Amino acid sequence: MRPVLILGGYGNFGKRIAQALTADNVPVVIAGRNRTKAEGLAKTLPEGLTSIAVFDAFVELGTQLQRLKPAVVINTCGPFQSSDYSIAKVCIQHGVHYIDLADGRDFVPGIVALDAAAKAKNVVVVSGASTVPGLSSAVLERYKHEFAQIDEMRYGIAPGQKAERGLATTQGILSYVGKALKPFPGNEGKVFGWQGIYRQKYPQLGKRWMANCDIPDLDLLPARYGIKRIHFSAGLELGFIHLGLWGLSWLVRFGLPLNLPRFAKPLLKISDMFDAFGSTDGGMHVTLTGTGVDGNPHSREWFVVALDGDGPQIPTIPAIVLAKDLAKGVAMESGARPCVGLISLERYMTELEPFAIHQYEEAKLS
Repeated sequence: MRPVLILGGYGNFGKRIAQALTADNVPVVIAGRNRTKAEGLAKTLPEGLTSIAVFDAFVELGTQLQRLKPAVVINTCGPFQSSDYSIAKVCIQHGVHYIDLADGRDFVPGIVALDAAAKAKNVVVVSGASTVPGLSSAVLERYKHEFAQIDEMRYGIAPGQKAERGLATTQGILSYVGKALKPFPGNEGKVFGWQGIYRQKYPQLGKRWMANCDIPDLDLLPARYGIKRIHFSAGLELGFIHLGLWGLSWLVRFGLPLNLPRFAKPLLKISDMFDAFGSTDGGMHVTLTGTGVDGNPHSREWFVVALDGDGPQIPTIPAIVLAKDLAKGVAMESGARPCVGLISLERYMTELEPFAIHQYEEAKLS
């Protein structure tokens, strides 16, 4: 079996993907620019299924694809808000399947620009193989048949304070904090990043602060599922950190020239100083409201709760599932597309069974 090449393979998501693939006897190549980190991770993975490659993916990828001959490339090298499709294009040119965990609102839908080239080379190109839109669309696929019309989808993600946080994800969020988001279905007037705060109650976790986030779903899901209003948010477990970022959002909104992504690394370090006051537990919520197939008002509430620091496993599942199938030769339609409706909720949760992660399909919040 040809290996799966993981770009950023020793990072927050890359290492979890590598662990899952090798556990299922899928060989991997851990790639990145830091040999020490790549070798350190490789030592923890099964011998015979793991190798490393040290290179800059934006400079040497073509040469490395010829040398390594992977079946699939998984790109975890964010932030994707400021990235282009150069890595995906090189994969297509060399006839290699491509998957990324992008969360950029323009990047993920825009991957369809590569559709014709991917089909010509008979390769699969999938962008956004992560929680959004991978899991969010899986929830919609599960429950859409209960609705004649989905009027509103309100959902969000609230990680635990001690859950491992990646620099690229932090940079991505900071890129739109305090900035006006592009219009999306159901919003009245301007919506600003990390504003519109509210409290959301979760099973086992209690209440968490939430705030507006900019993600590909805002464009993809209404178009796919006919949703009239959509609202996505994210939250930090410790209220004073969440509200502190909310305060910074106002400074940006008022026009102060703050380049927040530039300060992602020190802000992460400051946040880590308060880990003792938080937990490793996080969750995701989805609330759908509209008209049922019987013509009456209908709603559906769904939660997933991750304990013991297992939350970061959730975003990796779409890439793991797709890479397993492609590496094993499972037939999949060629072309380039966002990760919408590609994985069932049942398979998603099956992949998460080894972890302390539980879903609540009809949660009773008292």
